Amino acid sequence: MDETQGRSRPLKVGIQLPEVERVAPWSELAVMARRAEEVGFDSLWVGDHLLYRNPGEEPKGPWEAWSLLVALAVATSRIELGPLVACTSFHNPAMLAKKADTVDEISGGRLILGLGAGWNEAEYRAFGYPFDHRVARFEEAFTIIRTLLHDGHIDFVGRYYEARECELVPRGPRRDSGGPPIMIGSNGERMLRIAVPHVQSWNSWYASYGNRVEHLSPLQAKVDAACTDIGRDPATLERTVAILVGLTGAVSRASGDVLDRGIAPLTGSPEELAEALRGYAHAGIAHVQLVLDPNTLAAIEEFAPTLELLDRG
Repeated sequence: MDETQGRSRPLKVGIQLPEVERVAPWSELAVMARRAEEVGFDSLWVGDHLLYRNPGEEPKGPWEAWSLLVALAVATSRIELGPLVACTSFHNPAMLAKKADTVDEISGGRLILGLGAGWNEAEYRAFGYPFDHRVARFEEAFTIIRTLLHDGHIDFVGRYYEARECELVPRGPRRDSGGPPIMIGSNGERMLRIAVPHVQSWNSWYASYGNRVEHLSPLQAKVDAACTDIGRDPATLERTVAILVGLTGAVSRASGDVLDRGIAPLTGSPEELAEALRGYAHAGIAHVQLVLDPNTLAAIEEFAPTLELLDRG
């Protein structure tokens, strides 16, 4: 039976698992993922990063995202999962489509494929990926990925990538509906023009709008304009955002990106947090990815009453 039947939750609520807040072993991540599913979260997310280097700090890095997604697909049974977001520069695009379709198969059709162009030059240099022409490279990679997932085949020669007479076989569980849904993680006008004609949803990170719902309007307007420019009804593009949430023991999230630091988290009682999330729903947000501070099993347990309140409407 669908566990979401009979509830009145106004939007989907997911969480991002620990990235570089600390080194979280797989044994802990598995427990967190299973508990998140049990208490009613809608989705699990992992960052697709390789290495952070900031002056005066020790290097930090998360586990490899696609290996984690496979393990999470096996460890859970209902909850959706995806990368927030996958950097196309770190993967051969045809192989990334193959990975996505395989994770969708293993998970029984639960993958949401978040895609972006990347931004962190240090990890590009360290792992040997070119940092130039990132949007142009993304456009070619995106063409290959979306076409393979939707049509199952492509013959493509570009400036940066090739996929000659490439076929995606076998096909995953959603072949008849165009493959797993694709989410674009960008606020850039050029990126939006490339992606909006083809994706099912848009995402913005919490630092991009100051983690305050009242600051979302300019970004929403930009997305609306991108849709209108290509003749798409803006209402057909799902809106999603990440939200930083401070719970008991919050100490300011130790993020890899220094620009994320100093952002005030969303805080309050379960009732206040539920009302704040209803505010996001009223603003047109259909799915949120919570970044909990602290990002622990105890924080998942602490947030569970907020989910129960949201389910009451």
